[in-house]
Amino acid sequence: MRNRPVAIKLGRVTNQPAPGPGTRAQGQAAPRTPNQTVALAAMMFAVAMTFIDQTIVSIAAPDIVRELGLSSSGMQWVVNAYLLALAAFFALGGRLADLYGPRRIVVIGTLVFVIASVLCGCVPEGDFAQTWLIVFRAVQGLGAALLFPAALAVVVAVFPVERRGRALALFFGISGALTAVGPLLGGWLTASWTWRAVFWINVPVAVVALILTAMAHIADRPRTGSLDVPGAVLIAVGMGLSVLGFQQAWSWGWGSWATWLCIVGGLVVLVVFVRYERGVRHPLVDLRVFRDRAFTVDVAVLFFAMLAFVPVFFFSSVYAQVSLSASPNQAALFLLYFFAGFALASQWGGRILDKRGARPALKLGTIVGAVGFALWANELTNLSMHDQWPYAALAGAGIGFILAPASTDAVNRAIGPSYGEVTGVTQTVRNYAASVGMAVFGTLLTRAMTDNVVSTLEARGVAPGVAQQVARSITESVSGHGDSRPPTGTSPAAEATRDAMSSIQMDFAQANQWVFYGMAVALGLGFLCAVRHPGDRSDGTRAEPATEDGTPRPTTNP
Repeated sequence: MRNRPVAIKLGRVTNQPAPGPGTRAQGQAAPRTPNQTVALAAMMFAVAMTFIDQTIVSIAAPDIVRELGLSSSGMQWVVNAYLLALAAFFALGGRLADLYGPRRIVVIGTLVFVIASVLCGCVPEGDFAQTWLIVFRAVQGLGAALLFPAALAVVVAVFPVERRGRALALFFGISGALTAVGPLLGGWLTASWTWRAVFWINVPVAVVALILTAMAHIADRPRTGSLDVPGAVLIAVGMGLSVLGFQQAWSWGWGSWATWLCIVGGLVVLVVFVRYERGVRHPLVDLRVFRDRAFTVDVAVLFFAMLAFVPVFFFSSVYAQVSLSASPNQAALFLLYFFAGFALASQWGGRILDKRGARPALKLGTIVGAVGFALWANELTNLSMHDQWPYAALAGAGIGFILAPASTDAVNRAIGPSYGEVTGVTQTVRNYAASVGMAVFGTLLTRAMTDNVVSTLEARGVAPGVAQQVARSITESVSGHGDSRPPTGTSPAAEATRDAMSSIQMDFAQANQWVFYGMAVALGLGFLCAVRHPGDRSDGTRAEPATEDGTPRPTTNP
């Protein structure tokens, strides 16, 4: 030990090699020990923007559509473009964090995200508005995809093993809770200022995140390797095509060749991606991590939970504004019940994970979530916010029991891949599921809504052909952005529609029941996956195996 003197810095003891020629002994400053508390706070501020933006735009959708004149499908793509970009580029973000250092990618991702946010808020009115908003929402998603896995890698790097579990549980728990904050914040900003503020609010948050990142003195630890560009292109194309097919199924029809070309074509590309990754020396995603059954179960449960989690904010907020005639602020308060259940269960789920592992939390969460969504669906036609709050809270609690334990357990099971790559896998699955959920449930809602309105109008004497045309118009108005204003004009169809508006509100509530029952089914499928979890526990200390050539695999572990 004489040649390895002990250096003491900021109260922590670290073993460092003796200085040699050309090293810090000649005047270079030793790297400063990262401030764990500040680093964790910095990463939470950074990811706060990404999670809030998954849901904050939904509550401002009616105002955005009315001012910019967007179409129903256009508004859905404003929401979906962000989620799709997240899903498509998360794996790339995790790999870049490994290759170039997580702190550097956090800063780059934050800057990309906040610049795109400002541009979204500055969207001009006119014919170009819809394209502008969709493009920069996608750029926001790219920034978030770079940011999140890098932020997680920072948390893993700065915390020792004995404190890492608690830090990750806090990181995932607060991150998930911020998704529920989006509608509340969006409702307040929209009502008190302008819908553009839902994008501009990211500016002060980003400034705080960048300042704290600089103060934390985080050291980058890049890995050797190369960037798998073909793999990144394949996964982005595959996800983009498949979600496009789901999204456009109602417009094109399920019998359309274009619908199935996109869905099947996208899935085929994803299969090609998997086969390609197996033969690459430095893959975008090291698929060996799926050999761990517990990791595979964690990812599967996250997929089914996220089918409901992000979409529920969009569909419940539009339901509140259409069927309950609620203002944006009232719709946001309606979602507060869901958030309350989520927040309480997240803390409980973290304790279950620490004491008994992930399996009990996942089983409990999927059961509670399935029951909560089913009971909530049954109450939607009562058109009373007061009668629904217990079931909204129960549904939120189910999701709360799942997200942090499943995400933390999955990250702790990183073996061959680095933490950045594993996060890329889990977050890709989560956001792809959210995109598919938005698309599938949106198609289900619009189909059921159209059929309901056609029946209502025909019962009032409107000709079948006219009823079908009017029903599609009404569905586009209310399903995509919550615009429940009665139509103008003096035609018999317009007059019949105005007379039937109260019935149409019920039609929309009944259509939403199919969506919420679908969310209950998704959680039920999640339960079938959760019971397959082996029940063992992982604390993140598992050894790193060698690479294919026998050399030790670099890692982001401290």
